[in-house]
Amino acid sequence: MKKLASLGFARQLVLGLMMALGVAAGAHASSEGGIAWDKAPNKTNDLAALQNGAKLFVNYCLNCHSAAFMRYNRLQDIGLTEQQIKDNLLFTTEKVGETMKAAIDPRQAKEWFGANPPDLTVIARSRAGHGGTGADYLYTYMRTFYRDETKATGWNNLAFPSVGMPHVLWELQGDRRPVYETITEHGHKTEVFKGWEQLTPGSMTPLQYDQAVGDLVAYLQWMGEPAQNTRVRVGVGVLIFLAFFTLIAWRLNAAYWKDVK
Repeated sequence: MKKLASLGFARQLVLGLMMALGVAAGAHASSEGGIAWDKAPNKTNDLAALQNGAKLFVNYCLNCHSAAFMRYNRLQDIGLTEQQIKDNLLFTTEKVGETMKAAIDPRQAKEWFGANPPDLTVIARSRAGHGGTGADYLYTYMRTFYRDETKATGWNNLAFPSVGMPHVLWELQGDRRPVYETITEHGHKTEVFKGWEQLTPGSMTPLQYDQAVGDLVAYLQWMGEPAQNTRVRVGVGVLIFLAFFTLIAWRLNAAYWKDVK
C-alpha cells in the first residue's frame, strides 16, 4: 500500500488540494437544487468495511486533509493490529500514537490556495441536514460527480451543483454524465434526472464503487465518534436493566402493601 500511495502522491496531492478548496468554498451553500440524498448503508459495525474505508481515507484524503482528533493507534478499535497500522497506513509519521496529519504543510496550503484544507474528523456529523444524516450526504455526494467542462475543475456534482472541487475518486468510478428527461407540465418544461450514462469505465464496477464509497463513509462516520457503537450497546443495556428493576420494584411494592387496608 505504501508503494501505491507513493506512486500516486503527486496526483492525489493536486486533486486533494482542489477538493479542499471546493469543500471550503461550498461550506455554506444550501443543498436546495440538488437531488435527494440516498440512504447510506449502515456499516459502522462491519470491521472489514471500516478497515477498507480507513485505507481509502489514507490513500485519497490524508494527503491534504487532516483528522486532527484521531490517532492512528485508535484504529486498533476496528480490528487492525499496531503492526498492520505501521506497515500499511503510516505515511505522514512514524509513530502510531500521532494524530492523522495531512502530508501537506498547512502554511504552504494557505499561501498557495488562500485556505487550509478542512479537517475531516467530524465531517460526517457536521453535514447532517433536512435531507438526511451527514453519512447520507457524503454517500450521495461522492457518487454523483460528473464531467462538466464549463467548470474550472472539469467536474460538477448533482448533490452539490456548481461545487468547486474535482472528483478525486474518478479513476475508480470512471467518467459519467447524467441523463435527463424533459417533462412538460402546464406549458413549462422541466428537466428530470433519470440516471447515468457511463462514458469511460473506471477500475471498479458501479456496484463495487458504491460499496467502496459506503466503506469510506462508514469510516468517516465512525471516526466522528469512535465510541458510538459502545454507547448504543451500553444504552440498550441500561434500558433493559431499568425495565427489569422497575418490574422488581413494582412487585416489591405490591408485596409490601398487600396486607395494608
